[in-house]
Amino acid sequence: MSKHTLTRRAFLSTATTTALVAGYASGNPLVNTARVIPRKLSPNERLNIASIGVGGMGHGDVMKCRSENIVALCDVDFKRAEETFYRLPKAKQYKDFRVMLEEMDKEIDAVTVSTPDHIHAPAAYLAMTMGKHVRVQKPMTQTIAEARLLAKTAKETGVVTAMGNQGHSGNGIREMCEIVWSGAIGQIRESHTWTDRPIWPQGIANRPAAQPVPEHLDWDLWLGPAPWREYSAEYLPFNWRGWLDFGCGAIGDMACHIVDPVFWALKLYEAPSYTVEVVQQTGLTQETFPNSSIIKYEFPARGDMDPVTVYWYDGGLLPKRPEGVPENEKLGDGENGSLFIGTDGVLTTGTYGGDTRMLPAERMKDFTMPTPTLERIPDENPYMHWINACKNGTEAVSPFSYAGPLTEFANMGNVALLAGAKIEFDVASMTITNNAAANQFLTKSYRKGFDFMPL
Repeated sequence: MSKHTLTRRAFLSTATTTALVAGYASGNPLVNTARVIPRKLSPNERLNIASIGVGGMGHGDVMKCRSENIVALCDVDFKRAEETFYRLPKAKQYKDFRVMLEEMDKEIDAVTVSTPDHIHAPAAYLAMTMGKHVRVQKPMTQTIAEARLLAKTAKETGVVTAMGNQGHSGNGIREMCEIVWSGAIGQIRESHTWTDRPIWPQGIANRPAAQPVPEHLDWDLWLGPAPWREYSAEYLPFNWRGWLDFGCGAIGDMACHIVDPVFWALKLYEAPSYTVEVVQQTGLTQETFPNSSIIKYEFPARGDMDPVTVYWYDGGLLPKRPEGVPENEKLGDGENGSLFIGTDGVLTTGTYGGDTRMLPAERMKDFTMPTPTLERIPDENPYMHWINACKNGTEAVSPFSYAGPLTEFANMGNVALLAGAKIEFDVASMTITNNAAANQFLTKSYRKGFDFMPL
């Protein structure tokens, strides 16, 4: 049997994999920690990295790690992966990440995951349970339950984790947090974040007509845990983002970037509960996310921070210009950005938390930046920071302990869209407390062969 044709039954029957998925009783450790102790490396050693998803964004991700040993490359579309295969000829090539991890277990220290969203959680979870450090593209997961599981698994295994919201490593977002925490614009009780996404089709009611599967693509593996459907070129390589079974829509694609400054500066991760409601949306169907939406979040007080209302806008919708801000002053980056409305002023940031400035612009003329309190990341490089953290046993930028709750923020917007009503979310119990039926949207089902996560 070749490494590319191992059946799911054969895979699931292996002793190793059976051990991974058996006996995960609630409240017990999720993994056999005797197995998952990561290999210790000196700072001068190179990591052995395997990459899952190496075309498109995945190509850039793996090439930014090429200072290390790239030992394996996995992609369901060998044609799309051609350039990466050509640039890294010594790496073994796979189509099935499960087979790659099983066959090369002892040769892999760390894994990057740069696949469509619906593959993120299964790939990352399996890698972590095998003691591999993990870096996953944003959003970390498709569902709340997946985000919670990955964060818990990362903690229990002790592996180094990171999500690919690169702005979190920038100096700009750190300066922005320090401005907010200095009290320069007072208490912040309202925030607005917007994006020009989706720049792919959404608002589609029906599935496209079936087409022949290209010879270079393993469509069954591309679907992975998602329910079976016939192939169409309308899904990939880019437009899967708008489909409920594969992506997370505009908010999932961009909130981990644009909301990151809001989430961090306002310490939204400290809220024990919050509410989410859809103010407006157009085009939501049973197949795809809407063409546009406005979603409202309400958070209670967090420590010395007042309650705050956070608004999300997509599909080109924009917030109202704050009173006193001249029309010629740009908000955010223009088509993407965030606003903080404080009791003593207004602050805006760009997509990744950079280009922070108080408004009107004249407020910045005599403003003295606060003394830095946050670590600055060398060269603002999240890839090398993760690599060095893997070697040193330190924490990487945007670890799952932070990226998980941030991803949940995005996921909850989609839950509210699907629920069609205001929802109240209790964070600790991972429960929607005012609408029992809406709890079904916190998780999802998985096709056989990819149903190994204890959800």
